[in-house]
Amino acid sequence: MANNGLSKTEKKVAFSLASVFGLRMMGLFMIMPVFALYGQHLEGFSPLWVGIAIGAYGLTQALLQIPMGILSDKYGRKPIIMAGLLLFAVGSVVAAMADTIYGVVAGRAMQGMGAIAAAVLALAADLTRDEQRTKVMAIIGMCIGFSFALSLLVGPIVAQTVGLSGLFAMTAGLALVGMLIVQLLVPTPISQAPKGDTVATPAKLKAMLFDPQLFRLDAGIFILHLVLTAVFVALPLDLVDAGLAKEKHWMLYFPAFMGAFFLMVPLIIIGVKKKNTKATFQVALMIMMLALAAMAMYANNLVVLSIAVVLFFTGFNYLEASLPSLIAKFCPVGDKGSAMGVYSTSQFLGAFCGGLLGGGAYQLLGAAGVFAVAFVLMALWLVLTIGMKNPVLLKSYTLEAVVEGKAQAQAMATELSQLKGVAEAIVVLEEKVAYLKVDEHFDLSEARAVLGSVN
Repeated sequence: MANNGLSKTEKKVAFSLASVFGLRMMGLFMIMPVFALYGQHLEGFSPLWVGIAIGAYGLTQALLQIPMGILSDKYGRKPIIMAGLLLFAVGSVVAAMADTIYGVVAGRAMQGMGAIAAAVLALAADLTRDEQRTKVMAIIGMCIGFSFALSLLVGPIVAQTVGLSGLFAMTAGLALVGMLIVQLLVPTPISQAPKGDTVATPAKLKAMLFDPQLFRLDAGIFILHLVLTAVFVALPLDLVDAGLAKEKHWMLYFPAFMGAFFLMVPLIIIGVKKKNTKATFQVALMIMMLALAAMAMYANNLVVLSIAVVLFFTGFNYLEASLPSLIAKFCPVGDKGSAMGVYSTSQFLGAFCGGLLGGGAYQLLGAAGVFAVAFVLMALWLVLTIGMKNPVLLKSYTLEAVVEGKAQAQAMATELSQLKGVAEAIVVLEEKVAYLKVDEHFDLSEARAVLGSVN
């Protein structure tokens, strides 16, 4: 009887890589709720430079995300991950030692040069079975969400206790802990999963960019992280003006984020039950727009701001959780790595642009102006969703396919595509694999029988 659960090794892989990812993301996120408040002693401080400092990591992440994934194919996953974490630690030290805001920006940009997301996800794919890979990716995704929530709690507390330099020193320590986990706990793969399913392929990036459904999602994650970063340029200052002392901000952020996590569950349930992801997606966008409108109009009302923060994170949590899943559903079989490469690049580029836009808008228009611009961008995203399709619920499989020559590969693909429940089948001769997208009627044993019978 087949084992439907994670093996001991897969559990180890899932939780160790989730820890590495979570520690690194927490190091990036902790600055967001505190920098505008605790960085005012730095030479050159201004709202514009606050935004650039918060979002600087996004530019280098966006530029290096895909190249680092490709390098991990050539030189191995673990060496690239270790190098990325070391870069992150060095960038944290640079930021900790800076006495000007420009030094902090340089440190944040160096943190972003440790772009290990693609290599980590590819390593997770290398070390897990096809049928269990989704569970492992889900564990990593949940850990990223938890690390963001924890950063909203820990960031203000650490900054209050040891200041901004101490916070950056702590992020360097987190990176070193991550390196130890990679070295001591993460297994080293003997062979790697197919490149096309895990790491971006440059030749396929153009097709991913111009696919109308994927474009809507890539534009969406760009706007989502732009808005998130811009909001955190203005919101901490607004909360202080509304009467919430900066050392108490964690008392709002963490409960709000956790409360929003539970509030988003009904959205997920309704979307699945009604099989109408598009409608719940649009509801989440409107919830965020309502929150931004409240922030813009009631900047001095702490009660309204608190409710708005809960609503903001409710919409954000749903969208952040839904987008990667939708990318996987809409991308062509065998091209998940390339699709996720474009998606991740859009996400980090959005963070950089959000810092730049948020800082500039705050300097010119004040906090209300930042929230108003964010509202307009969310409205633009809502318009983009008009042409969005509801995804068909399919599973993906990557199976070994020993084939010799194009004719045999074509025969295998034809036979696989005729099996009950198979929506799409592609056999890649060079990689010796078959990529399948299937529905709930699919019988994996039938596909394996075909793969074993075609000669």
